[in-house]
Amino acid sequence: MTIFCDESGGISAGAMTLAAVQIDASAADALLRRFKTVTGLRGELKGSRIDLVERALFFELFERYGGRASVGIVYRAERTGADNEGEGEDLRAYSHLLDAVIGYVLPETGGCVEVVIDDGRYDPKILTRVRNDVAAALGGWGQARLEDSHRSSGVQIADVIANSIFNLAINSQRAWRIDKILDPFIASGIVRLINPIRRVD
Repeated sequence: MTIFCDESGGISAGAMTLAAVQIDASAADALLRRFKTVTGLRGELKGSRIDLVERALFFELFERYGGRASVGIVYRAERTGADNEGEGEDLRAYSHLLDAVIGYVLPETGGCVEVVIDDGRYDPKILTRVRNDVAAALGGWGQARLEDSHRSSGVQIADVIANSIFNLAINSQRAWRIDKILDPFIASGIVRLINPIRRVD
């Protein structure tokens, strides 16, 4: 089983979210192809760049192609580090979320898993350390690797889901509509929150 991970937001923005998506790689590719065919999208799929109708289509396709996602949230108010507005605190929040979300999903995988992490946000040396930490947490039951989101349909899918929950967490202008889009998928367990949403106002 492959788990694709990506994050959205940051501590300075009020919250950071991280989505771990369980989907077959070929299904992820098919989902992305269909989304692009219907919407005319060119290039990388990013949650911050799609409108509400496109987002609704995305989640319909996510269900159709057998995807499941688990999402963790860290709020600025929960972080008490000395550098709670900088990249250092973002990295600590990111590492915490990876540990929490992978730990939540791992018991469901049957023990054989590959975790694919977006390599675009942090310095490569830092990301290598993060990857090694995730691999160690897998305890020999799988491997972790970094992949550029441009080349990974699964990471792009995780980006949209993380961004959707981020919008809810910070109570963005689109939060009400996104909440309505997500409601049936959360109710059915297709999208699961490993901790509750407490909106940042």
